[in-house]
Amino acid sequence: MGDKIEIKQNDAPSGGWGSVKEVSTILLRENVVASGTAVLAHQNKPDGFACVSCAWAKPANPHPAEFCESGAKATAWEITSHKLNTDFFASHTLTSLESWTDHALEEKGRLTEPMRWDAASDTYVPVSWEAAFAEIARELGQMAPKDVVFYSSGRASLETSYMYQLLARMYGNNNLPDSSNMCHESTSVGLQKTIGVPVGTVTLDDFEHTDCIFFFGQNVGVNSPRMLHQLQEARKRGVPIITFNPLKERGLVSFTNPQSPSEMLTGAETAISTQYLQVKAGGDTAAIMGLSKALIEADEQAQADNLARVLDVDFLATHTHDFDTYASAIKACSWADIERESGLTREALETAARVYAGASAVMGIYGMGITQHTQGVQNVAMVTNLLLMRGNIGKPGAGVCPVRGHSNVQGQRTVGITEKPELAPLDKLASQFRFTPPREKGMNTVEACEGILSGDVKAFIGLGGNFVRAVPETVLMEKAWRKLRLTVQVATKLNRNHIVHGEVAFLLPCVGRIEIDRQNGVAQSVSIEDSTGFMHGSKGRAEPASANLLSEPAIIAGLAKALLPTVPAVANVDWDGWVGNYARIRDAMEETFPEIFFQYNERMWMPGGFRRPIAAAHRVWNTPSGKAMFVVPEALDENPDMQDEAADVLRLFTVRSDGQFNTTIYSHDDRFRGVHGTRMVLFMARADMDRLGFAEGDMVTASTPADDGVDRSVAGLRITEYSVPEGCIAGYYPECNPLIPLWHYAKESKVPAAKAIDVRLQKMAA
Repeated sequence: MGDKIEIKQNDAPSGGWGSVKEVSTILLRENVVASGTAVLAHQNKPDGFACVSCAWAKPANPHPAEFCESGAKATAWEITSHKLNTDFFASHTLTSLESWTDHALEEKGRLTEPMRWDAASDTYVPVSWEAAFAEIARELGQMAPKDVVFYSSGRASLETSYMYQLLARMYGNNNLPDSSNMCHESTSVGLQKTIGVPVGTVTLDDFEHTDCIFFFGQNVGVNSPRMLHQLQEARKRGVPIITFNPLKERGLVSFTNPQSPSEMLTGAETAISTQYLQVKAGGDTAAIMGLSKALIEADEQAQADNLARVLDVDFLATHTHDFDTYASAIKACSWADIERESGLTREALETAARVYAGASAVMGIYGMGITQHTQGVQNVAMVTNLLLMRGNIGKPGAGVCPVRGHSNVQGQRTVGITEKPELAPLDKLASQFRFTPPREKGMNTVEACEGILSGDVKAFIGLGGNFVRAVPETVLMEKAWRKLRLTVQVATKLNRNHIVHGEVAFLLPCVGRIEIDRQNGVAQSVSIEDSTGFMHGSKGRAEPASANLLSEPAIIAGLAKALLPTVPAVANVDWDGWVGNYARIRDAMEETFPEIFFQYNERMWMPGGFRRPIAAAHRVWNTPSGKAMFVVPEALDENPDMQDEAADVLRLFTVRSDGQFNTTIYSHDDRFRGVHGTRMVLFMARADMDRLGFAEGDMVTASTPADDGVDRSVAGLRITEYSVPEGCIAGYYPECNPLIPLWHYAKESKVPAAKAIDVRLQKMAA
């Protein structure tokens, strides 16, 4: 990599001058200081563009700078002055580019024209848009629809996503996996089961009324830093924030607000977490069992002392089902088992429970530390179990708040990107566009990977993303990927998924969301859904990177029109009319989803956005019983498929750095954890280092001790001491993805269980 490697402890708060320096550095590096500063002034504003990184909510009354360090990096990365032209591809074979890092590939800049892989030269060569669409359609026309996957990342707009799912279904399949399959599908399944909606119930307004926040498995300082404004304001009101997370993350420890002159001048910090419990990886169910047990015991003591009940018995009787069964399971669970599985003491859990019991409006916030386990759906249900015990869903200041990762990943599901036909309005689509939608279940991400490995999948269309780098089973997946007949990637920058390709491969560069999207000379707007279920308009502010780019809607329409000879139903859509005026796409969406998108074009510019209907927020439970459901956990162990009890086996969980967003790597630095110049690091407790004979800086190979005949290993990882629960280690995503077996996924949701991977470490020769 050429970077100087340095690892040293960093106790600085999140935000502060560190964030200012990071933003300045990337604006300079991408040579967009002036233009980038002007563009950032419109980020997440009511009349501006929605950030292309995280999905955190956009306030109606934004801060002067409604962007964070991570969002500024994403913006600079997209509007960079660096460009990839024909000369670059002519002088670099794809084989030679395979040795480049993720950072080096994307750092080269924006793609500027459509490309096709040339087998003779092993390079990408220019191709016209018309020729690309024609050949892709020709290839698809020779395949059975069931053998083709239409994948989408979380960045595509609501309009593009709606067109994409329609194209896939008109082609003949429901093979519509998306990035939510890899992160919050456990939420969609778990919340639907427990409270009758697949999304959270909390809004930004609830932060102003809450008097207690429980935080589980989410790194706010890296993944959604703008939320720190709400957390800081809550703390200044005296709201306790109790955090459950294996690592001490700086954003959940302290924060200096870069938009506060007094804090920046004095270095004042706000302590975010009032109690920080470093739960073992995979110990969340046990921890919530402990909280529940403490609440039930306190309630029984209150009854014995003739005091006010701790549990909200009226709410439980009126609005919930099966609490007694859950309570019986809690009582039968021993404190010894809870302490062993959670890694937390009874005293610590009882202290947290007392705070919960003393609050009248509690929010439960969580991230992928909850969802990416074999029992990820159960974990989600445990969060709702805890909230339901005191009626903390469906009232101001309370509720469940899953923090979605990628911008609009939740919205894609809303407009029909789903492999589950029962979740899509197929009857409505059939009558609206006069075709017969397929009714067979499609492939999710894991099933798509299984199909690629078996050879059953023949083609992969990627609407953004870096699929082959993001999924588990990296080595086997890359080998199988090369056997695909067709790979098509819609993208803004070069990544690993473009270098590892199929027999026929196309690279279709698109206009980015931050850029002005002109159709027939008229600037168009798109929309997205944030993590709290609010829809927002988005207007690009930067000039496109190249005149040869097409917008995402134009690319989808071009593919659709090219398929006309083989898929006659596509003719029932005015694709050209849609591309000429995106308001017409929204009119069609309103017709398909009238309960969500009524008066869509009129409402999309409302400050703060408009919200989709969320019945559970009003204590209407769309479950089979008509009530919120308590779920009894199957077991305290969240990952029973990976239980190697050998003394030298450690539980690895993957994390993201300050220098990345998902698979996009902005730099090899992670200032919050004090790592500079490398991402090949394993964070380990001193006790485990001593027990297993490792020293600071030792280079090791990690391997997965799975007895399935597959060699999974990652070499060149550097041991460094860190505050992490004993028996657990942390490493970066996606570098550690080769260690995750494809079969290690969440029950019901099939989310890869990246937060608990059993590994062994072996020292490398000096």
